[in-house]
Amino acid sequence: MATDPVRVLVIGAAGQIGYALVPMIARGVMLGPDQPVILHLLDIEPAAEALKGVKMELIDAAFPLLRGVVATTDAVEACKDVNIAVMVGGFPRKEGMERKDVMSRNVSIYKAQASALEQHAASDCKVLVVANPANTNALILKEFAPSIPEKNITCLTRLDHNRALGQISEKLFVHVVDVKNVIIWGNHSSTQYPDVNHATVTTCDGQKPVRELVADDNWLNTEFITTVQQRGAAIIKARKFSSALSAASAACDHIRDWVLGTPKGTWVSMGVYSDGSYGIQPGLIYSFPVTCEKGEWSIVQGLKIDTFSREKMDKTAQELIEEKTLAYSCLN
Repeated sequence: MATDPVRVLVIGAAGQIGYALVPMIARGVMLGPDQPVILHLLDIEPAAEALKGVKMELIDAAFPLLRGVVATTDAVEACKDVNIAVMVGGFPRKEGMERKDVMSRNVSIYKAQASALEQHAASDCKVLVVANPANTNALILKEFAPSIPEKNITCLTRLDHNRALGQISEKLFVHVVDVKNVIIWGNHSSTQYPDVNHATVTTCDGQKPVRELVADDNWLNTEFITTVQQRGAAIIKARKFSSALSAASAACDHIRDWVLGTPKGTWVSMGVYSDGSYGIQPGLIYSFPVTCEKGEWSIVQGLKIDTFSREKMDKTAQELIEEKTLAYSCLN
């Protein structure tokens, strides 16, 4: 067993996703079965009692890998020396609220949290933003934590990636582990583009393209895309709460692959800082296909993009440009 515990911060730890996420981290789902962890849990003052309850439960679960729990409403204490930060907390959009109102609230939250991470986290801290608008919240964080390398600030589109894998698996009656290399391009929003043009399925006859096996371009270009785009809303409608379980699982997948590496020949979707690849404006946090090795992600290069895909990729990029403009107007 590794001797030094990794300090993992969960912001919004008393909320639904946080409550689903912290036992997964403590059990080794995020960093592997041999890596001890110290959990840092942060939430707002009104959630202080609930946070205390989460800490009690973590102690009561007697997780062998859990070497300590810091549960606090103080951002400075929470961020001290953390190696990984999962930003689940944010201000949700409520009925009757304009997009600018939500953006304004989240800009101020992420500005404050960025400042605490900047000053108190470990120098190599890896950050995953989950709270919506995830891409733009990550951009704000990057703006106010300039000493954290831009490659260390990401946002969660792995949930959408996993949803796409799940839809293909259901359609073809195959195990989800046999489906790989779907792509989520762009924003974690209803403009995201789930792309199967490079995805394959492992069959008894070797790797086969998803398009060939599905043999229904109309479904792949319409219903499949909208199902993945609107899956979060469908889950809220069905269970009256957001998709906490699958979001927590996806956050673990995202960090695990980032830290421990992606399997050879497989890529995953991550919201990362655009370097101009695939004609996407540099400086946006945009979801690309990436591979990971030795704690670093790299955008998969050289994929052929057809006209249909180009339009979808540009549409979601445009939304991100508009969100960025809106966020900066809130800052001013």
